[in-house]
Amino acid sequence: MQPRARHQVFSVTLMLAVTSAPPVFPDDPRKWDGWSKYRADNPYERLCLDAESEPSDELIQQHCAALLQWWQSKLPLKNQPSNPMAQLLGRGLTEASDYLVQARLDLLDPQRRQEVDESLAAQADQNALDELIKFIGFSINGGVLPAEAEANLVEFGQRNGLPDDQINACIEGELKRKGARRSKLVPEPAPVAQIAAPSRADSEKEYLRILCLGSLNMGSASYTVRAMLAQVAENLGIAPSRGEQLLDKFLEDQELTLVKQGNCKPTIKLPSRNGAPPTEEPVKSITDFVPKIHQAATQLPPSFTNPFGATMVLLPPGDFIMGSDDPEAQPNEQPLTPVSLSTFYVAQHPITNAQFEQFDPRHKTKRMDGAGADHPVVYVTSLEAVKFCEWLSQKDGRTYRLPTEAEWEFAARGIDGRKYPWGNNSGRGEFANFADASTAFAWRDPQMNDGYPVTSPVGAFPRGASFFAIEDMAGNVWEWCLDFYQPLAGSPKQNPRGPASGMKRMCRGGSWKSRFTNLRATARASNAPNYSCNDIGFRIVCEI
Repeated sequence: MQPRARHQVFSVTLMLAVTSAPPVFPDDPRKWDGWSKYRADNPYERLCLDAESEPSDELIQQHCAALLQWWQSKLPLKNQPSNPMAQLLGRGLTEASDYLVQARLDLLDPQRRQEVDESLAAQADQNALDELIKFIGFSINGGVLPAEAEANLVEFGQRNGLPDDQINACIEGELKRKGARRSKLVPEPAPVAQIAAPSRADSEKEYLRILCLGSLNMGSASYTVRAMLAQVAENLGIAPSRGEQLLDKFLEDQELTLVKQGNCKPTIKLPSRNGAPPTEEPVKSITDFVPKIHQAATQLPPSFTNPFGATMVLLPPGDFIMGSDDPEAQPNEQPLTPVSLSTFYVAQHPITNAQFEQFDPRHKTKRMDGAGADHPVVYVTSLEAVKFCEWLSQKDGRTYRLPTEAEWEFAARGIDGRKYPWGNNSGRGEFANFADASTAFAWRDPQMNDGYPVTSPVGAFPRGASFFAIEDMAGNVWEWCLDFYQPLAGSPKQNPRGPASGMKRMCRGGSWKSRFTNLRATARASNAPNYSCNDIGFRIVCEI
């Protein structure tokens, strides 16, 4: 071989060695979502490229070629319209190649690529500016912008790439527009409250108080009720065996009370919260509305798993007081309303990305950055949630729907009037995902860090389980309810269901963006039924 020829062979070999390997995309479209972005406005996104990494012309060519080849392999499906895979890919089978080629041309043309990059940068800056303006409005309280809130706003703007002069000009402009002013004093950071864990005696006293409120007896303590009460005991820090002992002893005492000669009305020894001696009071009739759990008319399984793997938990019929007269309660949480509910099943967790995407695979493109299959689905309107329930009902042969407000609050609070799903403890961060130190919101709690800056996987906070062991009833995502808004009735209601239409639909529970006080189980919110956001999802109930 001549020297020149040897040099050419060496050059080609070297080029092959340094050339990056072409991308390989999963053959099954259900295992990735890049294929569905072929119509994205952003040409980088169409080609499954990251604009911030400044991909080379070679990488652009490789991605386009690999995607064209991927779609080419799917073309036989065009002749199989009833094939589920063909239905999933839809119009992409005929038009994806045109969009991909156009994206490649845009990015390989230096002038056009510069225009695309400038447009994307301007859009990112505008989005950050819009968010900053929104947070400024939230931060102004009583016409005053606190110094700590302004520091959080500046930090948020810097984190999103806004220059300091633009941040300050934006704050100044909003203060002027709203007629507000800055506070003159910098508040001292609030000391972290040290809340002692309840003693064993206090936990057992609280457990007995819950048993008394339920007016339990040997006949009503079914397997389902016992299982739920075991979870209540565990949430209070009582060992399962000890919880069983307390329950059995309570039931025995109740039976002995019932058979005492001449005792036509049983008495209940109710431990008080303040440590005073227990007082005796007669069991009241249902007309006096004592919150209690009733025995179900038929024996039903305590739980079941629906077709997409969600656990549905049986809630027994019961009576409870809806609403709150707590000092933190908002006007729409009153008047207090006695409610009686029949038995129903409720999902133990909110609907996840993986579960909703079985209904709408295209929704995967709306996942939040970093949100996995087990995170709650977001960017879903109440109308889409209703359609999901209709689809699941047809698929499973049972009747699924969104919970009514009353059902939601009963699942969150049970019968003992607790403030939060887990009880009345408001000083610890291991119960729920809310606006803590890991977020940039002006109203964040800088003393707490729950470990998640945005949504968390469902079931990540088991200590926050409700009276009935239902999880994620506080924080993570707001949850759509079936009812449209109406004031609480203030008079006894049986299986209440709000208006079937209206301007705003109810949602409950607070989210990862919420102040801690909005995690209260009675807090009510509402929004337009076609509204969606990155902190609103839903859970489902199944009718008996």
